[in-house]
Amino acid sequence: MRGEIRITTDSYGRNSQSFSVSGSWFSVLSAQFSDIVVKHLLPLLIVLLATSCSVPQQSPVETPQSSPAPIATVLPTADVFADYWGRSGGEAALGRAIGAPILLDGAPTQVYQRGMIALLPEGPSARPLPPGWADGPPSDLARLPVSSWRAMLMAPSGATPLTPLRVQVSVAGYTGRAALHLYDGRARLIGRWDVVVANGVGGVEVAPGGALGVHSALLIIDGAIAGGASRLYTLDAETTLVTGQERFDALYPMIRGFMEQCVLEYALDGVPVRGYRSPDNPLLWLRDHTYQARGFRYFETDVTSMIDAFRRAQRPDGSFPDFLAHPELGVMRSLRKEVEADVEYLFIQAVYEAWQMTGDDAWLRTNLDAMRRAARYATSDPLRWDTEQGLIKRPYTIDTWDFSYGPTTTDPTTGKPAPRHWIDDQTIWGIFHGDNTGLAYALELLARIEERVGDPTRAQQWRTEANGIMDRLNALSWNGRFFTHFVPLAPFDTPGVDEAAQLSLSNAYALNRGVLRHNQGRAIVDEYFRRGLQRGATFAEWYSIDPPFPEGSFGLAGRPGERPGEYVNGGLMPLVGGELARGAFRYGAERYAFEILHRYYFLISSTGATYLWYYPAGNPGISGADTLPTDGWGASAMLGALMEGAAGIEDRAALYRDVVLSPRWIFTRDVDGVQAIARYAASDGYVAYRWRRMSGGVELQATGSGERMRVRIPLPEGVTAPTSVLLNGAPQDYTIEDASGSRYVVFDMTAPFGTVQAIWAP
Repeated sequence: MRGEIRITTDSYGRNSQSFSVSGSWFSVLSAQFSDIVVKHLLPLLIVLLATSCSVPQQSPVETPQSSPAPIATVLPTADVFADYWGRSGGEAALGRAIGAPILLDGAPTQVYQRGMIALLPEGPSARPLPPGWADGPPSDLARLPVSSWRAMLMAPSGATPLTPLRVQVSVAGYTGRAALHLYDGRARLIGRWDVVVANGVGGVEVAPGGALGVHSALLIIDGAIAGGASRLYTLDAETTLVTGQERFDALYPMIRGFMEQCVLEYALDGVPVRGYRSPDNPLLWLRDHTYQARGFRYFETDVTSMIDAFRRAQRPDGSFPDFLAHPELGVMRSLRKEVEADVEYLFIQAVYEAWQMTGDDAWLRTNLDAMRRAARYATSDPLRWDTEQGLIKRPYTIDTWDFSYGPTTTDPTTGKPAPRHWIDDQTIWGIFHGDNTGLAYALELLARIEERVGDPTRAQQWRTEANGIMDRLNALSWNGRFFTHFVPLAPFDTPGVDEAAQLSLSNAYALNRGVLRHNQGRAIVDEYFRRGLQRGATFAEWYSIDPPFPEGSFGLAGRPGERPGEYVNGGLMPLVGGELARGAFRYGAERYAFEILHRYYFLISSTGATYLWYYPAGNPGISGADTLPTDGWGASAMLGALMEGAAGIEDRAALYRDVVLSPRWIFTRDVDGVQAIARYAASDGYVAYRWRRMSGGVELQATGSGERMRVRIPLPEGVTAPTSVLLNGAPQDYTIEDASGSRYVVFDMTAPFGTVQAIWAP
């Protein structure tokens, strides 16, 4: 029998000589053996040599006969490690021993609470615990005895969630069955796989999952630990969606490419700031950046520096500017458009969503006072709060935009013609629904933040205020089908338009703010759908406002938007379509939502561009020289609809610790299998699944970094309940949830890994 000598690097980074013989392998370190190591490893080495030379290579058999007894090998006892443990700092440095010594990474090793000692050829060596064991080693080390069999494990160095990976097993002289226990990047058990070992070798295909990072494994024979690998492979993940259909698969890379063109990065007062700029203005606006977080969460690593800059720019009264200074462009101060009333709640939303991406509680706490002051300003300052209505007020703008009703005015700082960004004696005041649904949503987020890092008693106060705002808004503005665009505080008639019929864009935002009563969400979706059926030659029903205002109602100094069908005066906006699609998925109109995504794919794939707004015929709107053909605001809304709506991955806390998983592919006709990963690029939080359509049912294999998943399996139209639901092969209790006509099978899954089968037809 022939072998070969090769130089390799072991798990500790040392060069070693490896002698490979067909049917077995082992490694002889080039350093000199210490007396202790020779005493305890020489018998094992002799046995391995004898075994490799005497056993011919054979294919594994399906049902091998177990070896009658292990080859006599003896691991060092705990006493061997005690002296070195004492000289290495003892309990203060390494903690107490966990279990008995085992063969780990090919060396006799004693694991302790905060480190481990390995008997290497050059002598004992104290080592830190591997990264995956930072919160403690796998519990099986303390729970299970040690086998007299000696096993070593190997696998490729890298892995991705749920992508099959083969683990090779070597147990000299053993034939029989074993169990591979796999642990994730937080040492949680993510699965057990049966392994067939024949003539000392075997292997098994596993599906990695659980927390990212270094994964470890133990091989168990007859209930005892035969060996392990503390660094078997490293699990990593990147946001991915593969459905086999280009209209879905191409969206994420195209949108990411668009949004990467929206990044603006510079030093402000000596501090680096990175954010996502407005699609029609070269500055960093809080509004535009906050809404683009729906998309950049999947690929952006710096999600806090711009928020920090806005916190530093907060005014003493708790208010915020609209945009940051950019001295290189001649913008020397951070400023606010006076007519705007949404900036404070947007700051709260921006902080909360950045915390979701990072999980950084300390950073969240640094923003708590700023958020509280912002909420108090929005709900008390006479310029923003109407005490009689108990709601936010603003000048008569088109939805959330920054110019008010009336002819072109004069910029008080330059003397040039300009839109009405300022408050004066001609200002018409009223209640705009979007400010108030946004504030109610932000107060709920602030309540969650108080419960996490602040004062839990304040959480209920914020929720009470949010509920009161929605009660008063519904009484004032809800017309049974949608929120009335603007309710003047004093009688005012807008000539040339039926104000009661105007459907404005923040109705689409309200769908995803968690503030609507029963049936309100579906009513709004139905209203958009109805208008879509009546749109005629108009490309889409993604109206900024419909019907638009007559020409001249809003003076813009000759810029686009003065005429109907332009800009925010009736132009079509992908940001509306994206929020509408995400809401349609939420409120039982899944096929309509998929159709919206399909239309957006057609739009961007045929032109290679995406704009903030379009004319009704579908030709792009150009507001000026600063207009980007890579609008990140609308693109991110569409990406949110794809990942949170179609793929159904929603984070209810931070880092995907508490996830709602609602894969909605059953509502397509041509998607039979899906691989999906959603990962926050700023952290290790992720969710991954594989979905498969079966005859009369679906199968879902899911994993992630979190602790809990609420699984929601939609049923096809006409099916009221499944015939069976299995989780990891066992019957699973469930409830049926009605989502505005769509029915979902719902249950909680607490393990970091699970396979679900929902069957509704024999």
